[in-house]
Amino acid sequence: MDNNVRVGVGVILVRDNKILLGKRIGAHGENTWATPGGHLELGESVEECAIREVLEETGLQIVEPKKVTFTNDIFEQEGKHYITLFVQAACPSGEASIMEPEKCKSWQWFALDNLPKPLFLSMQNLLKENGELNFT
Repeated sequence: MDNNVRVGVGVILVRDNKILLGKRIGAHGENTWATPGGHLELGESVEECAIREVLEETGLQIVEPKKVTFTNDIFEQEGKHYITLFVQAACPSGEASIMEPEKCKSWQWFALDNLPKPLFLSMQNLLKENGELNFT
């Protein structure tokens, strides 16, 4: 196992009572569905990271990012440990594009009561710890 604990930022984009999820490829959690997000960079605020990662991954511009919760995610098979800081943000317009085809197969909006499977570990932990997602 890698001895470093990394900080990830997951961005819950909400539109019409749906959230945006992408199917991961080429990294830990391959073939699972996850929010846009990535690593917090040195000197960056959590909100700045959320804005940057969503733009880099989807081409979308988000507004009003706010911290909501965090999860403690241990990827045993991959030997990785993350603390994932979840941010909720609005994304009033635009369609997600696959900006990093080596990392994401597709972006889709899902109703909160009809999320796809399998979910990325941080999303599984988020649901376990917080019950149903209910973002307004």
